Amino acid sequence: MAELSGNDRPKTPEALKFHFTPVDPPRGDELNPHAKATTYVPEVVEALKEHFGDIIEAVDVYAGEHTVRVRTDKIVEVCRFLKEKQGFNYLADLGGIDRFTEEGRFEVFYNLVSIARRKRIRLKVRVDEENPVVPSVTSVYRAANWNERECYDMFGIRFEGHPDLRRMYLPEDFEYHPLRKEFPLLGIPGSLPLPAQTPGGPLTRDPFARAHGYTPPAGYEEPPADEEVSEH
Repeated sequence: MAELSGNDRPKTPEALKFHFTPVDPPRGDELNPHAKATTYVPEVVEALKEHFGDIIEAVDVYAGEHTVRVRTDKIVEVCRFLKEKQGFNYLADLGGIDRFTEEGRFEVFYNLVSIARRKRIRLKVRVDEENPVVPSVTSVYRAANWNERECYDMFGIRFEGHPDLRRMYLPEDFEYHPLRKEFPLLGIPGSLPLPAQTPGGPLTRDPFARAHGYTPPAGYEEPPADEEVSEH
């Protein structure tokens, strides 16, 4: 049998190159290299503690970012204090978190920005699954309107005092909240009928039909595979 030349020999599979960052050992009091001065606000945290006392339930610092968890029923007062006394006049973001725990299952976070001081701070509140109600902060930050609606739509967290608490994306009669962790990744067949795949056809009951083993009909007329397309 003739020996294969270099170009004809099968190539040895090459392992994919994987670049990763190794886990660094604890550095004690050394500053985190990813920390930013904009999110390190110990003076603001101290002002909150001094003004509100036990209403401040916990303070976490990670990568130089301060996160302050406050008592749920006082979130409006805390936001107003930060806006009027500390200059945090911009609500950058608001959203929900499903911790999937027996107590305090849901969290709502608030990312606030002081444009003049170039500082950021994050607030959090917790609510139980049985009564997921949080006071609306729309009276302090008007921009919270749509953020709270989205959070309600995705997690089922209700915002008391919201001027128009409707679902943001899904119909009002939809029974589920898709970002809760018990909601299946592929959805629930039949829970949200979609438009028909063919003209005059029935509604599509399953948005992920192929994943569940069903091939929906094509939405257009396909010519047979052996039929030649005439040129005009």
